Order: sequence, then structure tokens, then C-alpha cells
Amino acid sequence: MFDGYDSCSEDTSSSSSSDESEEEVAPLASSLPIIKNNGQVYTYPDGKSGMATCEMCGMVGVRDAFYSKTKRFCSVSCSRSYSSNSKKASILARLQGKPPTKKAKVLQKQPLVAKLAAYAQYQATLQNQAKTKTAVPVEGFSWGNYINSNSFTAAPVTCFKHAPMGTCWGDISEGVRVEVPNTDCSLPTKVFWIAGIIKLAGYNALLRYEGFENDSSLDFWCNICGSDIHPVGWCATSGKPLVPPRTIQHKYTNWKAFLVKRLTGAKTLPPDFSQKVSESMQYPFKTSMRVEVVDKTHLCRTRVAVVDSVVGGRLRLVYEESEDKTDDFWCHMYSPLIHHIGWSRSIGHRFKRSDITKKQDGHFDAPPHLFMKVKEVDAAGEWFKEGMKLEAIDPLNLSAICVATIRKVLADGYLMIGIDGSEAADGSDWFCYHATSPSIFPVGFCEINMIELTPPRGYAKLPFKWFDYLRETDSIAAPVKLFNKEVPNHGFHVGMKLEAVDLMEPRLVCVATVTRIIHRLLRIHFDGWEDEYDQWVDCESPDLYPVGWCQLTGYQLQPPAPQSSRDSQSSSSKQKKKAKSQQYKGHKKMTSLQLKEELLDGEEYSFLQGTSDQESNGSASYYIKQEP
Repeated sequence: MFDGYDSCSEDTSSSSSSDESEEEVAPLASSLPIIKNNGQVYTYPDGKSGMATCEMCGMVGVRDAFYSKTKRFCSVSCSRSYSSNSKKASILARLQGKPPTKKAKVLQKQPLVAKLAAYAQYQATLQNQAKTKTAVPVEGFSWGNYINSNSFTAAPVTCFKHAPMGTCWGDISEGVRVEVPNTDCSLPTKVFWIAGIIKLAGYNALLRYEGFENDSSLDFWCNICGSDIHPVGWCATSGKPLVPPRTIQHKYTNWKAFLVKRLTGAKTLPPDFSQKVSESMQYPFKTSMRVEVVDKTHLCRTRVAVVDSVVGGRLRLVYEESEDKTDDFWCHMYSPLIHHIGWSRSIGHRFKRSDITKKQDGHFDAPPHLFMKVKEVDAAGEWFKEGMKLEAIDPLNLSAICVATIRKVLADGYLMIGIDGSEAADGSDWFCYHATSPSIFPVGFCEINMIELTPPRGYAKLPFKWFDYLRETDSIAAPVKLFNKEVPNHGFHVGMKLEAVDLMEPRLVCVATVTRIIHRLLRIHFDGWEDEYDQWVDCESPDLYPVGWCQLTGYQLQPPAPQSSRDSQSSSSKQKKKAKSQQYKGHKKMTSLQLKEELLDGEEYSFLQGTSDQESNGSASYYIKQEP
């Protein structure tokens, strides 16, 4: 590991050549810390052998204590596990920078005199610039400052299986060591130093350079998946210099011995971490693919749209009839709102036929296997029926769970649902949920879990009672056993920060907080906005992301609304509130006459339902009372 340690410092009195540094290293005492790896105990024989990183488990230790002649593994078990997959071993060896032959690579070191001369010239340039340089305030939102100043906690990456590294994050935690650029250095070339993770917030990590002990003056936040973050040992294999920060340069005369002590037994990132990051950010959807997606102006039907761009797995879809490409819709590639071409016909869903009679050049249908698969259901026995009552999240007002009715049963477990009291006579404002959707609930769910249930519009008999309403409407409740009762161990907790899509304006990803958890249902609050704009979202929703997702993928993050905008004059506040309401509530529910007039403008088709023979869902504890 220390083949990459460069002894050139910013203090002339302590600078020396690489050879001189080796001569200054005194043999370490026999009472050095003991390295324990998989039950085997090793002691460090001398101070010149350097460190190594196990290519299997990532453990950092003394090279002489490692197993095998090549010193690539910390134990026999790691060596055997690694060699069981020769292909993986070959890939990781290349990632470690090992040459194809046994001949060692000799790094050409710059003479010390040349280094010092370059440093002196560079330092003089910095001093001249400092005389005229003025401080420029950094604009924009910073997750690090936001979390530090308020002592917030962020949801871990493992909560988001659909996000990059969500399924292979491993045990990255506080204390893991990495090699990062040394910003406390004025050398003319880019140099690195080792830092430890002090705190994790999603993809972001608060790092502290080795040697600062309890001094937090130079702590800094960075995205752990960034291109400048490397496992310990990367500098050695890449020929990059390790240089101590200028602030602590004077603390030790033998930095190599210091690092040996500090890193013995520590953990670092896996050698193939950057490759895993890259692979997890490859998305199967490509531009010009055609899909069926919900019509944002009429939720009861779908339309054909074309993938215009892909950012972090989020798709910008342009409806096929949009000539200027401004009529678009944003959603994640795993969203339940998009389907393969022909999906509507196969289940009997309404579909708006495009005026375009044939595919445009370059456009092609997205393969069906790219879309999120729903669980199979058995509709042959007791099943949902038209007219059954239930509770459902209103897709036009995601802060509300409403009294709803099953209006039509489609094939493959899909249901058309309407919100009681606000339906158009022709069903043009119905919306489609699958029977296993986490957005529909049995009658009484809100009461048991102390959630406010939105009664039908115009219903005067308040407080709303399901027993009375079912009797008055001569209807029955959908059986509890037909609903999705699975509750995954999602890992979310109240108060956790994350980045969430504003589903009323799905092109926006905002700073958000988990404020309530009911089984698998999360109440998402958008920081800086009133509670009425909160949204109920499933814990496995592809519209939730870890802190730092926007930075990692290059997506624009919407910061919290500033305090000044909430404390402005009452008239201005009302205007802003009204504007936000229009943005969040989506398209207003139109009257029956308005909807009929619009439907006459375009052709709409309703296909016959197909049949399916499918298996039933599993069940788990779900319909129970929980504290808010």
C-alpha cells in the first residue's frame, strides 16, 4: 500500500527522498497491535513491510501477516473463497492494477529538488492571488450543511433497492477508510491522503483525514460513490502520491509508521466498488423506445409515449402526438404507470389511439421484459367485484386517503377505481390500481391506524362511519384477505431525510422527510412546505431516493422552501400557497360535461378483457393498529 506514499511534504525541514524515508523508519516494537483475521492471530515483524488490502473481504492489514506468497488475502478462507471463481479473481486483479506479468512496475519518481522548486513557485503564485482574491459566497443547497446544522439522520442506501448500489451497498459504515484527494495541500500536482468515515447520510459521507484525531476543523462531505473516492491501496496500484495534510504535517516525522498503526485491522471499500457503482447506473431503457403510459389529462386511459431521455433511471416520456415535444411526463422506469405496447389491449384498459398511423423512423417498442412485473393473483375464487367499497390514495391528491369504489374489474388483477363523491358519470376520472397495490386498503384501515379518512364530497353525515355508509349505499366492503398484506423490513424511521419526487409535479425531486410510518406506508413531507402538501408513498416506491442521489446522477434537486417565503406578507403568502396548490394538486377534476366534450375530440377505445389463470398472494401481519 505504501508504495504510493510520497514523502515530499510542504515543510522543507521535514522533506526527504523516498529512500531517505525508508532509512528513518525504525523497527516497530514487538508490542504492536495484534491483527485478528478469521480467528488467526498475527504480529507485525518490522516497520518496512508495508500494508495490504484483502482482495476478498477488504480488510486492511500488515502485508507480512497476509496469507500466500503474493500476500493478497488476509486468511485461508478468503483465499479459497476468492479462488472459487476464477473469472472474478481475474477481474479484481485487473481492477487492483496488477500487470499481466510478474514483473514489477517501477515508478519514476521526480527528483526532490525539482519538487521543492515547483512547490516554491506555486506557493508564490498563491500568495499573489490571495492579495486580490475576494470571498465568493457559495450558492445552492448543501446536504452536508443541512444535516450538520440540524443533526438530521438520513435513510440508508439499503432502504432503496431500485437506486444505484441499493442491493450491494454492503457494510459501508462509520470507520471505513478511503483514499481521497488532499485539499489541505499546495503542491502543484493532485495528491491524496487517507480519511475515515465519521458519519453517513445516504450516499454522502462526512470524512476526516487520518491524523486529525478529534479535530473536526477540516472535516468535509463528499459522495462516497464519486470518482475521487478509492479503497485503501488504490494509490499504490495507481502510482499516486499519499501526502499528509499541511495542517498536521508537523505532528509526525514518520508518517508511514503512523499509517501502519492506524490502518491495521481497519476496513476499506471493496476493490471493485467503482465498477459496481458504474454497473448499477446502467439502465435498460433507451431513447426512442415506445411505451404505454397513463394519460396525465385523463387518468382513466393510457397513451403511447416515446422515451426522450433517461436520468438516473427516471424517464422523460414525450407523448407521441406532441410535435414540439413539450407534452411530456416524468416517471421512474419501475413505475406502475408505464407498460409495454399492447398492455391496455391485453387487460381491457382504456387506450387513446394516436393520430400517428405508423412508427416514426428510429422509434421502436420497448421489450416487455424491461417493465416491472406485478405479482400473480388468483381471480378464479373469491375476488374483487364491481361496487365493492374500499379506501384508496387519491392519485389527484396524494395527501388524502379516500372512500372509494371498485368500478370495473380488468384482467390480470387490475382494477378501475373511483373516488366516491367526485366521479364523472362516464367514468373518465377512474384510475387503475393492481389488486396487490400498496395504495388501496380495506374498509376501516384509516380508523384503525388513526389516519384521517376523506369522506365523499358533499357527504353531510359527519363524522363519517363506514357501517352507516355501507347501509345507506346498499354496498359491501371488499374482503380484507384480498388486499396486499406483505410488510417488508424496509428500514425507514420517522425523521429520516431523503430525496423524493413530488408526484403532483413528477419532474421535481425535492428534499423530504419521513413523518409517519404505517406498516409499509410512508408519509412524506416536503421540507419548507405546509403539511397539506405531504404525500402518502409506499416504502418500495421508485420515486424515493437516498440523500445524494441527485448529485450522483446529475439530476437537479429542489431545496427546501426558504423561511422568508413563508414569513412574507399575508397576501403574498396566499398567492404562493395558491400557486403551490395548483402545482401539487395536478389537473382539476372536471365536470361530466367538460370531460365528455374533451373525449369527443379524440378517439378512445376500450378493449375486451382477457382471462388469466394465476396463483394467489402470500400474507403477513398487516391489518393491525399502530401508533402514529
